[in-house]
Amino acid sequence: MSAPDPQNAPASPARLILILSLAATVGLGLGRFAYSLVLPDMRDSLGWSYSAAGFMNTINAAGYLAGALIAASVAKRFGTVASTRWSTAAAAVSLALCALTGNFIVLSFARLIVGIAAAIGFVAGGTLATTIAQSQPARSNFLISLFYIGPGIGILSSGLVAPFVLQYFGPGSWWIVWWVMAALAFVMTVPMFLARFDIAAGGPQTARERFAVGPAIIFLAGYFLFGAGYIAYMTFMIAYVRDGGGGALAQSAFWSLIGLSTLATPWIWRRTFGLDRGGLSMAIVLGVNTVGAALPLLGHTPLLLGLSALVFGVSFFAVVTSTTAFVRFNYPPAAWPAAIAAMTISFGIGQTVGPVMVGAITDAMGSLSYALNVSAAMLAAGAILSAFQRRLRRDPTS
Repeated sequence: MSAPDPQNAPASPARLILILSLAATVGLGLGRFAYSLVLPDMRDSLGWSYSAAGFMNTINAAGYLAGALIAASVAKRFGTVASTRWSTAAAAVSLALCALTGNFIVLSFARLIVGIAAAIGFVAGGTLATTIAQSQPARSNFLISLFYIGPGIGILSSGLVAPFVLQYFGPGSWWIVWWVMAALAFVMTVPMFLARFDIAAGGPQTARERFAVGPAIIFLAGYFLFGAGYIAYMTFMIAYVRDGGGGALAQSAFWSLIGLSTLATPWIWRRTFGLDRGGLSMAIVLGVNTVGAALPLLGHTPLLLGLSALVFGVSFFAVVTSTTAFVRFNYPPAAWPAAIAAMTISFGIGQTVGPVMVGAITDAMGSLSYALNVSAAMLAAGAILSAFQRRLRRDPTS
């Protein structure tokens, strides 16, 4: 008997899912959240109001919503593997476009494309990750959660680089940061094209089922409120830290703490993700997220800001993971792509509304603390609402 060819041996599920998580690293961690690090410099250099600065994340979220609406169709037409790979590459190209000009319209277009690409990569990659995780049912919740550490990797990477680039090159160097982010994105895209996703490509091939909104409407409403609430925090907190006197080191530490704590999500919440009790797991995680968002309202000290970053970071993408667990518990595999897309759409609508709304509130009231109040209130409402979502009844033959 010949020895097995190691080149043809299937990759471990954990390694494949971690590679897939790079789609979320590029599309969300770098494509969306890194904007918060350059927002203060762009606002000062380009003469933007807070509303205009918030609009850049609103247009990105609108693109994300549009991408979520077409993601299932794109994945069906081109395949989940190709959709994940090429949407990630498109997001990297769009980051480079952000570095080329300060024109508001061109920047808005680039942010729109990043959002569309991020949603397609997130839905297609999340479907692949969920499929791969089924190869080890006992560890499936843990394996699925590995996909959602991707944004944390992007947040950590950008947090360790962007503030110091801005400090070194001085005011008006926001475009250099975008070049650095684009370079990181291209590097992170390469492993996705080199990896073999044979076991993923052989995932559920049954006829796709539709997603019924009615039975999960409470859950979707809670997720909408999370989308509107968390994005306000992630858009304006670096500006809040800077306005309080925080320099490059403070900004980097705050942002990196969010990224680092996000990486702990699979281990901290693994038992919570295993709760097959309707919206309870999301309610628990979202409640913790609310505490993290509210801590800066108690004061501007480094301790409170650090605790806020840790608590918020360890919970904010755990909320997203809890929605995938809800889908897996309550829907058959054939309905996963449509169900994940529906969750992403609800989330996308919320985060489209959030940034421009809190930006307008900040412009009107003259203080970012009002934006944080609104953010925490929406997260709290989402936690309370999702607790009322009951477990859905499944056809035992499905």
